[in-house]
Amino acid sequence: MTAFDFSPLFRSTVGFDRINRLMESARAPQGDSAYPPYNIEKTDEYRYRITVAVAGFSMDDLDITVKDNSLAISGKIKRSQEEETKRQILHRGIAGRAFRLNFALADAVIVHGADLENGLLHVSLERIVPEEAKPRTIAITSRGAAETLEGRAA
Repeated sequence: MTAFDFSPLFRSTVGFDRINRLMESARAPQGDSAYPPYNIEKTDEYRYRITVAVAGFSMDDLDITVKDNSLAISGKIKRSQEEETKRQILHRGIAGRAFRLNFALADAVIVHGADLENGLLHVSLERIVPEEAKPRTIAITSRGAAETLEGRAA
């Protein structure tokens, strides 16, 4: 496997301790991420929503887990062997296979909740930005100008 040198990136960044791990996870194969289809949308400045098409899945068939800045959405239709033998499917166009989707979350992103509506699973997320992390204006002072003015006044 080819190793990449990320040292040029570190010249202009401060405090990105997890950058190597993030780069490695981005290069690693994540499995079949095309099923089920999903959307990630930004609903306002700090809120996001992941929508997953889960036709045929009930709330009992779905599981959402948040651990260590990672969101995992998985699904597996739970049918008994008796139910499967009673069904005679002539054409299977709705894939009901098990799935697992993984999303990496930023440090300040929290999951508020999820709801299932019309075969779509909506997961609500919000980025909580603390006051100290919000942009602020830094006043610029000049020591030389202050000393000169003090010297003239005296």
